[in-house]
Amino acid sequence: MLKQLKTFVKNLLALPFVRKLSTATMNIILAIAGSNRLFASIYSTLGLLTFNREQYAVLRGRRNYYRNLTRDTRTSVELRRNIHRLEKGIIMQLRRDVFARDYIGETMDFYERAVAQYGRDASSMDGAELEWATSVLLRYFELSAVGDDRVDAMRARFDDLKDVFAATGKSTPYIADDRAPHAVSFADMTTLARHRRSVRWYTKKQVPRSDIDKALEVAAQSPTACNRMPYEYRIFDDPQLVKEVADIPFGAGGYSHQMPNVAVVVGKLDSYFSPRDRHAIYVDGSLSAMSFIYALETQGISSCIINWPDFEPLEMKMQKKLGLGPDERVIMLIAFGYADPKGEIPYSMKKDVETFRSYNKVA
Repeated sequence: MLKQLKTFVKNLLALPFVRKLSTATMNIILAIAGSNRLFASIYSTLGLLTFNREQYAVLRGRRNYYRNLTRDTRTSVELRRNIHRLEKGIIMQLRRDVFARDYIGETMDFYERAVAQYGRDASSMDGAELEWATSVLLRYFELSAVGDDRVDAMRARFDDLKDVFAATGKSTPYIADDRAPHAVSFADMTTLARHRRSVRWYTKKQVPRSDIDKALEVAAQSPTACNRMPYEYRIFDDPQLVKEVADIPFGAGGYSHQMPNVAVVVGKLDSYFSPRDRHAIYVDGSLSAMSFIYALETQGISSCIINWPDFEPLEMKMQKKLGLGPDERVIMLIAFGYADPKGEIPYSMKKDVETFRSYNKVA
């Protein structure tokens, strides 16, 4: 009976006059709701479920951010943020004699907590992160003039700890010309970009995990806001799990059954204390994903982005399958593997630069 009812409703909605009526009604509603912020707020309140998951995720992320301040974590987003802020102060060409006064105390709180955790169990945290923090703090206090009470007090706290963790002092800002030269020409990059296309048909040959990790190392070099790296890659290469995960989104219908691997890029909203940063997971995660895809391509591994719409039934299904917390948001899925030599690829004509570029355009 339920199946028959669904079929009836579907057929009813497909009728031309019903479609026209529905479109006309929606045009009126959106014309009003989109006219100003007040009406938009009313519309959003009435359509609560549309944005409720994101609102809940942002609030849960903020809650977890503050809870994590007192927990042992392998990598500290708070320490990473503040150490990167110090780096930006260090590289200023008109650097002040004393800077970072407003947050050096907070930074030392995070650093002391990390050192204490390392002392309890060195394997419980990322040693490279702590070395970077120690090296930058060493440089900061070397550059900061003596005589400021607040900075001098933090200097004393650091002096009591800097020998607990032996840092090389090399993980600090460096001169642009000291970078190792790269051998990638513009022509090489263009060739790679045009070679990369969304491949949906793969051979059964499995991708070595070592090659996946190489691509992830490149993905980690992508820029993120305050170097937080607020994402996680859930990689699946077990055939049954790949199928179960890849079958969840809409966009993989018809070809998910033969994917050899799938990555789920997950954003971590517990990296932020303010809702103003709620979109950073999508920006940073996407930048990382593109680098991951290019790094796969250089190894002969093709890929395809699987769109992930904010659709509650699918969100619930993926959350349960992956055991995601409310503050962990799926950004996208990436299918990847060795392309079937005989499989076809959509041409996917790209827009001309003239259609999406402008210079110095203002109101």
